[in-house]
Amino acid sequence: MQLNSNISAVITGGASGLGSATARRLASHGVKVAIFDMNEAVGQALANELGGVYCNVDVTSEEQVDAAFAKARAAIGQERILVNCAGTADAIKTVNRDKKTGEIRPSPTDRFNRIVQINLVGTFRCIAKSTAGMLTLEPLADGDRGVVVNTASAAAVDGQVGQASYAASKAAVMGMTLPIARDLMDEGIRVNTILPGLFGTPLLKSLPDPVQQALAASVPCPKRLGEPDEYAQAVEFLVTCGYMNAESIRVDGALRMAPR
Repeated sequence: MQLNSNISAVITGGASGLGSATARRLASHGVKVAIFDMNEAVGQALANELGGVYCNVDVTSEEQVDAAFAKARAAIGQERILVNCAGTADAIKTVNRDKKTGEIRPSPTDRFNRIVQINLVGTFRCIAKSTAGMLTLEPLADGDRGVVVNTASAAAVDGQVGQASYAASKAAVMGMTLPIARDLMDEGIRVNTILPGLFGTPLLKSLPDPVQQALAASVPCPKRLGEPDEYAQAVEFLVTCGYMNAESIRVDGALRMAPR
C-alpha cells in the first residue's frame, strides 16, 4: 500500500509515545490520521498539529469505540490503516509473601483481567470494528483493502517477574495475528504485529536517569533505548510492503529480557 493523501489511518493510543510517533510518520506521507486516546489535551493538540481528528475513547468500551470510528470516518473517511498502540501494564507477582508477617496473598484476578481487557480485548475490538469498515472499500491497485498493525511486546516472549498479566495479554495479541490474518485473507486485508523492546516513551523517560541508563545498557546493540520513530518505521514497512502478512516481528536491538 502506498502512503498518500488518499489514505486514512486510525492510531489507538495515538496521543503519545509509539502511537504519536506513528501518527507523525504516517502524516508526513500525507496520510489523514485519527488519534484514539483518553488524553484529550495531548491528543487534540496532536490532531490539530497534523490536521487530523482526535477521538476520546476507552478501548474497553464498545460504545466509545463505535462512536470514535463513526467520528473519525465522518472527518477523514474510512480508514485503510489501523495501528493498535493502546495498552497498559501492571506489576504484581502471582503470589506474594509478606516479608514481615509471612502472610501469603494471591494476586487479585481483577487486576489481571483489567490488563487483558485493555491490551487484548481492546485490540481485538478495534480490529473487528475497523476491518468491518475496510471490507466496504474497493481494493487498491496492489490488492490491499487495508492493513492492521498491532503492538505486542518483547515481554510476550520474555515476560519478567510480576508481568504475568502483561505478558499473557501481549502473547495473546501475537497469537491471534495469524488466525485473524487468515480470517481476512480473502478480503485483501493484512495483519501484522510488532514486539517492541525498551523504547524511550514518556513512561520510560520518567524513570530516574540511572534506571534509564541501566535499561539502555541491557540492550545488546545498539546500547540505548529505542526511538519511538524506529517503531513507526517498522509500522511503515509493514503497511507498505504488500508481502508482509501474519507476521510478528521484534524491534528490540536483540534484547532478551532477564527475569528481573
